[in-house]
Amino acid sequence: MAITAPEQPDTRAVPDDAAGVLAFARQRRAAADRAEAELLAAAVQWAVIHPAESVEDAETYTFRSGLEGVIPIAGPGAPLVAEFSVAEYAAALGLSTEAGKHYLGQAVELRYRLPRLWRRVMAGDLPAWKARRVADTTIGADLTPAAAGFVDTHVAPVAHRIRPTALDRLVEEAIGRFMPDQAEQRRRDGLDRRHFTVDRDHVSFDGTAYVTGELDLADAIDLDDAVRHLAGQLADLGSEATLDQRRALAVGELARRQLTLDLTPPEVEVRAQRATKPPAPTRTPVRKTVLYLHLSTDALTSTGDGIGRCETTRKPVTATQIRDWCGHPDTHLVVQPVIDLNEHVHVDQYEIPHRITERVTLRDLTCVFPHCTRPARRLHPDQHGCDHDHIRPYADHPETSTTGIAPLCRRHHRHKTHGHWHYETPEPGSYRWTSPHGYHYLRDHTGTTAIDPADGDRPEPGPPDRD
Repeated sequence: MAITAPEQPDTRAVPDDAAGVLAFARQRRAAADRAEAELLAAAVQWAVIHPAESVEDAETYTFRSGLEGVIPIAGPGAPLVAEFSVAEYAAALGLSTEAGKHYLGQAVELRYRLPRLWRRVMAGDLPAWKARRVADTTIGADLTPAAAGFVDTHVAPVAHRIRPTALDRLVEEAIGRFMPDQAEQRRRDGLDRRHFTVDRDHVSFDGTAYVTGELDLADAIDLDDAVRHLAGQLADLGSEATLDQRRALAVGELARRQLTLDLTPPEVEVRAQRATKPPAPTRTPVRKTVLYLHLSTDALTSTGDGIGRCETTRKPVTATQIRDWCGHPDTHLVVQPVIDLNEHVHVDQYEIPHRITERVTLRDLTCVFPHCTRPARRLHPDQHGCDHDHIRPYADHPETSTTGIAPLCRRHHRHKTHGHWHYETPEPGSYRWTSPHGYHYLRDHTGTTAIDPADGDRPEPGPPDRD
């Protein structure tokens, strides 16, 4: 079935060639972003025109006899607004009153508590919807002004590329740094939530039962590794069950085999104590979880407070929690030396040694394709890590080095090899990409930046690349 072009939105015709459509779309997107920024500025101006002082007896914060009151629409420290003004502004935008309050709150949060993000939006450097997403998160977390300022400082430079999960992690870190009482309470609440429940009261007719739980992160990873390993063994033994079915069977095998304790004492200890008394059972460290942690010197001390980062989950964790994990009797702790990411390592071979891939992974952290945030390292066994790509074909430049290798996820590696994208590296950790239609993007530690001028002159398509 043939696909027909849509009806034209107005008298200005949409171009009928691929490059023209891309230029048309980019122009309209830029105009829409400008309009959204202006709409946010109008929302702030509306709040300025209707402050708490405009309501008689505003300090009571009550709505006696149906009179107008004042309401908070953003986080602590942001100005209050007159209650009834919200509905009128919402109606003008075609929103419900609650949705209009939400929108006004985001605008006020940006203007008064997230000023760096606000300036980027007003300068046309950041789409309004991305800034509103950050404001929504800081309002929902009820951050103190200091914590909100911390988020603003660290998010503003990368707000154009930050994902919701990364934003949530930064908010958690702000709570840990500037709201210690709340952070400690959240940690205790997390401990209180731990449980492992087998529902024996609601057994299905087929003889199955629900199992639910919330575990310590390290324990959960250990359990997942053990279940995955046994599920793989069942497949090797010829089981035709699905993966989920084999995982369920593996849990039963774990329960029956009780593999977590090694009660057999070392042979040398047996000989030494055979003439005296039976040896005491010993425990062999079994925790195999690998956690990449980034800590300050103070956080390493027994009394130091602070925030660490766990690469396995890409989330901040408290120093107290890290000390608990490392101090567990089943934990085998290995301290790796610090790697100098500025060191140039190279070999005269196509195969990439671990000392190069490790440096590239820690330098770039994610796939370096424009806007991609897939982790460079495989953080979960059922996922694949990024491929390590030779930026310039090895046949033309027979050297493998930290400056000539970049992580690309499998999808974007295919785009580069077969989809006519190509790239170069002006300096280590910085990548200049050219799209099939000739648009250019700079990908570096700050994210992805479009580096083309206005679309008045269409760029020429770039040449295809090869691996």
